[in-house]
Amino acid sequence: HTKDEKGNREFSRSKTKTSDIINAIAGIATTAITTAAGGLSLVVTLTLAYSVKKMVADQAMVRKLSACETMGSTTTICTDKTCSLTLNQMKVRKFLVDQESVEEGTASVLPFVVDLIHQGVALNTTGSVDRASPGTYCEFSGSPTEKAILSWAVLELKMDMDKMKNTWAILQVEAFNSQKKRSGVLIGRKNYDTFHVHWKGATEMILAVCSSYYDASGDVKDLSDGKRAKLELIIQAMADRRLRCIAFAHKQVPKEEYDDLKEKKKLNENNLTLLGLVGIQNPSKPGVKKAVEDCQSAGLNIKMITGDNVFTATATAKECGILKLNQNMSSCVVVEGEEFRNYTPEERME
Repeated sequence: HTKDEKGNREFSRSKTKTSDIINAIAGIATTAITTAAGGLSLVVTLTLAYSVKKMVADQAMVRKLSACETMGSTTTICTDKTCSLTLNQMKVRKFLVDQESVEEGTASVLPFVVDLIHQGVALNTTGSVDRASPGTYCEFSGSPTEKAILSWAVLELKMDMDKMKNTWAILQVEAFNSQKKRSGVLIGRKNYDTFHVHWKGATEMILAVCSSYYDASGDVKDLSDGKRAKLELIIQAMADRRLRCIAFAHKQVPKEEYDDLKEKKKLNENNLTLLGLVGIQNPSKPGVKKAVEDCQSAGLNIKMITGDNVFTATATAKECGILKLNQNMSSCVVVEGEEFRNYTPEERME
C-alpha cells in the first residue's frame, strides 16, 4: 500500500498476473504431496519394522521388510503337515504282526521274528542310541521318525543296539528318498555266510515289493490279493486315526545272490517277506486350529501339501480345520507332494 498527498493510506493495484497465482498454488500443492509421500514411505517402513519385531517374539524371522508387503497380498497359504501343523514329537502307538495287534511287549511274537525286526530297526537307520553305562537312560538321536522307532524298539522290544552292531556288518545301504519312500540295507553276520536285506518305509511302498508275510505263528505265508486288501484296510483305519504307518520287510540272501548284489551294488527289492507294521502318532500343535480359523476368517485359503500317506494327511487336515468334515480329497485342499510337483505353473496358481 501507499499514502496519498493528505497522508491517507491507499492500495495500489498489484502487478501480479493470474497465471503467476495459479503457478504458485500448483507449486504449493506439489510440495505438499511430495512431502506427504515421503513421510508416508517412512511411516510404512517404521510400521513394517515394528511388525518384524512383533513377529520375532512369535519365533518368526523376517529378513527382508518387503516380505511383509508381499504377505499383505497373499490369498492362499500352502502348508506342510510335519513341523508346520504338528509338534514333531512322534511316538509308536501301535505294532502289528500279520493282522494281530501286539499290545504289551513281545510275548505273543516268536523270538526269531522279533530278532529280524531288531535287525531291521538297529541296522537300517540314520539314528543312534547312546547309553552311558548299562542300566542308565538311553539317549536317542536322529530324525523324529527314527527316534520314535528306536525308542520303541529299545524300550518295548528290548532291542540291544550294541549287540546288533557287534553281530552284524552293514555291507550296503540305500538311503531313503522321497520317490521310493523307503530305505534299505544289506547286512551280513560276522564270521558267517549269512546275509539279509532289510527294507523300511511307507506301508504302501513296502507292501508293493512283498510277496509273503509272517503270520502270528511265525510261518511264512503267501501275500494273496485278499490278504493284501485286508492289510490295506487296516492301514487306512490306522491312518484315519492320524497314525503314520511304517512297514518292515526282509529277505534272506543266499551266498551266490549276495555275490551278484555286491557286483551290481544294488539291493534286492523283490519278493520280500513282510515282518510287521507300526503306527506312529504325531500330535497337532496347540492353537493350530484357531490359527487356521483366523486365516480363513480373513479370507485366506489354506491348503496342505504333504508327502505322507494321503489318509493320514486328510485326518490331520480335518483335525486342524483345513478340511471340513464333509469334504474329501477331491476338493484339492489336501494335495500330495508328488502330484503338486507335476502341476504346471498355471495349475499351481489356481
